Amino acid sequence: MTDLDTEPCVDGWVYDHSLFSSTVVTEWDLICEHQSQKSVGQSLFMAGMLVGSLIYGLLSDRFGRKLILRCCLLQFAISGTCVAFAPTFLIYCSLRFWSGCSAVVIISNNSMLIIEWTRSQSKAMVITLVSCALSIGQMMLGGLAFIFREWRTLQLVVSVPFFVFFLSSRWLVESSRWLIVTNKPDEGLKELRKVAHRNGIKNAEEILSMEGLKATMQEELEAAQTKPTVFDLFRTPNLRKSACLLSFVRFATTIPYFGIFMNLQHFGSNIFLFQVIFGALTVSVRSLAVLPLNHMGRRPTQMFLMFLVGTSILVNTFVPQEMQTLRVALASVGIGCVAASGSALSVHSAELIPSLLRANAAGLDMLVSRCGATLAPLLMTLVVYLPTLPWIIYGAFPIAAGLLILLLPETKTLPIPDTIQDVENRQKFSRKINEKDSYIKVTKF
Repeated sequence: MTDLDTEPCVDGWVYDHSLFSSTVVTEWDLICEHQSQKSVGQSLFMAGMLVGSLIYGLLSDRFGRKLILRCCLLQFAISGTCVAFAPTFLIYCSLRFWSGCSAVVIISNNSMLIIEWTRSQSKAMVITLVSCALSIGQMMLGGLAFIFREWRTLQLVVSVPFFVFFLSSRWLVESSRWLIVTNKPDEGLKELRKVAHRNGIKNAEEILSMEGLKATMQEELEAAQTKPTVFDLFRTPNLRKSACLLSFVRFATTIPYFGIFMNLQHFGSNIFLFQVIFGALTVSVRSLAVLPLNHMGRRPTQMFLMFLVGTSILVNTFVPQEMQTLRVALASVGIGCVAASGSALSVHSAELIPSLLRANAAGLDMLVSRCGATLAPLLMTLVVYLPTLPWIIYGAFPIAAGLLILLLPETKTLPIPDTIQDVENRQKFSRKINEKDSYIKVTKF
């Protein structure tokens, strides 16, 4: 057939509405010559996350976690609601980009607030619970998509609750660690007393005094006289080493995550069930990872999980297509372990990066993970040279990262560092654990 024998569709298209009554594709006819535009909305959302992590990461370290979190909750609520009423695809894409800018900060600042109010003994469990909440949200999205089959209605259902989250966020307390290390000890002490009062601690005014705070965090208050920048992550040897290694490990974790995700579609054509199974799987493995994190340590747990991810991918590469059950089982092991390794990495990272630079480091972490998310599908183009080559790369990255974990220090039971000096003088800093943790312990958060 030649070009003379064909003609474009002039009478429109007929779509299969058995699964969804309306989608972005059917709304704006993103098929045929416009098919490539389907991924534009999601790509712009990811680009928004990249830009948001860089901009809001800097603003969070300067103006505080709570303020930026509240702004992003409102921004996400407005942009997400407006997406449901987007009249054109161009406006839809623009609003998705704006949503992405705030979505990443809601996750990162929420996690930072929790981490910076948590004692060292409970960090692994708390960060795992935060990660599990993301997986539970994914399961809920599968259920909501099953109930609301029209994309605009679904968009409204998942966006409007963020107005409630924004209003309720006024009762959040700012990170006392951030206030103290940014030379605002009076406000930091006020937040400490507020939390102590909420948790039923009597005589909080007497227990938490400015004299005690200054005696406990003298070095942090002295370090607060200088204003940090993102470049401070790379100025000193120990912090530079940790920042570079953590970035590579995050990159190496993200690539197989998206690679395996493509393979998990073998669960079947029921995408609603698939969404729920995927979420339940990651919740289970992330919850189990708390035990080795608390007993074996951060490094051994991450190494074991990363090696398991790489091995499952490499073995799956050479399993025949006919052995469908085995392929799905190996892919499930991989996706569960890569999700757990991501949670373990978040725990380790929180214990290696000082409070003074944590938001900047979170922005860098998100930048690296978005790069990995972008590269993962591009690696599939290598199948033209060797069908198994992309999967070999997916498997090699986590194994290499697992080996590099050995170069990072073990941080189990150590308190969160607040300043660059704490990181550089880790041996001296570790001796302060009883003194500092006993002071923060009175909040019982």
